[in-house]
Amino acid sequence: MRIGGFQKFSLSDFPGRTAAIIFTQGCNFRCPFCHNWSLIPSRSDSGRHLAAEKILSFLALRSGQLDGVVLSGGEPTLQPDLAEFIGLIKALHYEIKLDTNGSRPEVIRALLERNLVNFISMDVKAPPHKYDRLSGISSPLDKIKESIRIISGSGVEHEFRTTLVDHLLSPADIPLLRSLIPPGSKHTRQPYR
Repeated sequence: MRIGGFQKFSLSDFPGRTAAIIFTQGCNFRCPFCHNWSLIPSRSDSGRHLAAEKILSFLALRSGQLDGVVLSGGEPTLQPDLAEFIGLIKALHYEIKLDTNGSRPEVIRALLERNLVNFISMDVKAPPHKYDRLSGISSPLDKIKESIRIISGSGVEHEFRTTLVDHLLSPADIPLLRSLIPPGSKHTRQPYR
């Protein structure tokens, strides 16, 4: 695992649970408003990553005191050993929340099939005609839509999130964006800061 950051405690990142947050290094998007820009390259600025073993040791000591672990990023689904790493955390009796951009539906499906996640938060950046601009790349819209379908039909607790960047999204974009999200799924809109 390429881990670029670790927060030992949070009351706000995993709804209804106390949690630690693991930030994976590397992202396939280049969102112009990214608040974790240092996690975008696959290698950290220093070229060093946090040791997974140390984080697992910390989590073993806190088992029973924390409810869950959030895997965020960067983009966690880019990590080739993500499922195995989650399995090690689950063995310590933690619930898992995955934060994702939805670009790798095959990984999301595999994690769900193995019952490795308890909650998924997927960023839905924009309506289709603006997705490239807000993701900073030529967006894989078919994969984004597939991830939305997989997550919304999974039966796992989930939410779709949109960061409202005033100079990139207009009020007229919101209904178009909202049309991507199936009825019954929570859509959280958060202001850009």
